[in-house]
Amino acid sequence: MKKAYIFPGQGVQFAGMGKDLYESNSEAKILFEKANEILGFPITDIMFSGSDEELKQTRVTQPAVFLHSVIKAITLANFAPDMVAGHSLGEFSALVANKAITFEAGLRLVYARAIAMQKACELQPSTMAAILGLDDAKVVEICASVNDDVVVPANFNCPGQLVISGSIAAVTKACELMKAAGAKRALILPVSGAFHSPFMEHARIELEEAIQATQFKEPVCPVYQNYVAKAITDVNEIKLNLTAQLTAPVRWTQSVEAMIEDGATEFIECGPGNVLQGLVKKIYKDAITSAA
Repeated sequence: MKKAYIFPGQGVQFAGMGKDLYESNSEAKILFEKANEILGFPITDIMFSGSDEELKQTRVTQPAVFLHSVIKAITLANFAPDMVAGHSLGEFSALVANKAITFEAGLRLVYARAIAMQKACELQPSTMAAILGLDDAKVVEICASVNDDVVVPANFNCPGQLVISGSIAAVTKACELMKAAGAKRALILPVSGAFHSPFMEHARIELEEAIQATQFKEPVCPVYQNYVAKAITDVNEIKLNLTAQLTAPVRWTQSVEAMIEDGATEFIECGPGNVLQGLVKKIYKDAITSAA
């Protein structure tokens, strides 16, 4: 039996997140205070008592979710993963959990990523949409057919639940085509830009510089990375895949399938909410899931 620890991405944040950890665990309190110093602003104030709108700012959301997830994992008793994975942003949390990078380095990278992505969003208007109830291959096919502008699959979350990403016009057109093809729903998402698409190229370049300047170590267990959806332990491969992730789709369905094939029997979600547990169950109904 193998335990897989999984870490959520942007979108699971909530007002008050992490406050219970801060108040009940002295180690957690030290790490939260250290995060305030590293970031140069009191992110804990926003996490613990800020508004939903304040938490939705990319520069806040990404480090907030990272902090909640990583600090929860670090302060867990008997934390000994056999494998780790994270959804998009969550991959950085996973790499702290398997000791490929330190807590401090992970936070700095996440903040650099958030700022770079925000800047990329401001360069060109773009968006994302959730497609429900349509075969994965059909979604890929329809995206490829919209050739007058860019729209691509961005998140393979679970069978029948994908997110597409691209220009506003192309995503809108693709949604119409998805509905005509039988999709149950095709919903434009309230996001600031087209994550995991070519629209993030400027952010990818900035993040690559930050990643290359960061010290990585051999991890204590494999990370199943979004870009390749398979177990990776080589440091150079980890860095390349982490960079490529920004403009490539999140292959969550394929990553979970690979973990199961490699012996994962229990999936433990570290971080806010239970979104990933639900996705894992839809990918493999017999999986054992729980929250950390």
